[in-house]
Amino acid sequence: MTPTFAVAELLERCRIAINPALGEAVDRLTPDLRLIASYHFGWSDPSGQPTKAPSGKGVRSTLAILGAEASWAQSEVGIPGGVAVELVHNFSLIHDDIIDTDAERHHRPTVWSEFGVGPAIVAGDALAVLAHQVLLESSPERGPAASRALAEATAMMIAGQADDIAFEKRRDVSVEQCTAMSAAKTGALLGCASSIGAILAGAPDAAVRALHDFGLHLGLAFQAVDDLLGIWGDPLTTGKPSGNDLRQRKKSLPVVAALAAAGPEADELRSLLLGEPGETLGPLQADQVDRARYLVEACGGREWTTVRAKANLDSALGALERVRLSALPHRDLADLAVYIVERDF
Repeated sequence: MTPTFAVAELLERCRIAINPALGEAVDRLTPDLRLIASYHFGWSDPSGQPTKAPSGKGVRSTLAILGAEASWAQSEVGIPGGVAVELVHNFSLIHDDIIDTDAERHHRPTVWSEFGVGPAIVAGDALAVLAHQVLLESSPERGPAASRALAEATAMMIAGQADDIAFEKRRDVSVEQCTAMSAAKTGALLGCASSIGAILAGAPDAAVRALHDFGLHLGLAFQAVDDLLGIWGDPLTTGKPSGNDLRQRKKSLPVVAALAAAGPEADELRSLLLGEPGETLGPLQADQVDRARYLVEACGGREWTTVRAKANLDSALGALERVRLSALPHRDLADLAVYIVERDF
């Protein structure tokens, strides 16, 4: 789904506000790490020459700025929070690409495939530490609280990632367990992104909690849509091969929901993805990916995940109604949430 003019303008406004501060933060890294980070963000080619490669939309940093504005603060108050969540998010992307052995992101080689696994791990670590330096230096009064919130969210994100990896070796992952993993892996950081600007603005606890809950439910919706894209997404849009999650036998939400179904098609899917107990499994072949895609949909996995995405969107929007927020950023938060969940897949 192409962003509406209003959402595209919002993302661009916040990108313009964040990028100089993000660049200043990255410039603090050592030369080798600065090169890797600059390449990952799409600012340079592998040799360090400036370029304008595709990059992420900056949703998390936009949420941080809007959280500050919704708390009646100037957008500048939320910038350190936006920089920090972008740094942590990109640290996780660099490491995720290693874990998933993804060789391409945004139609470019991933950091590990371009620079090596060791340098990629260290670069990701550097971004994670840099995020807290940015927050602690932003405000002696409110920076520590923002840093604590980001540390808690990062710990949950890592725990969720650990569960995601563990699920690969398990045959009995339930829908509830998969949902809890998504809440930690994706929802925690989006909850922090949505509330960290309010923390830096000194907003009341009730407002911080409402914005956090908005982001948490948005994260669950976001992950559900991301899981749909991982199976049915257009490679030209996602930047990854079609059906990549199925190829890796990943137990994403549509797959787990389909595996929980009964009947011959669910049995066939279970045999195709899980094999026999103790069997060593490699990636699915192209024809197997096509068959698995059909079976997941036939077993209701696609419909169930779509319904869950929209239910969490409703919960996210409801959280915004619990407290009084500044009207325009309130609307912007709602518009951004709808765009995230209604992306084409």
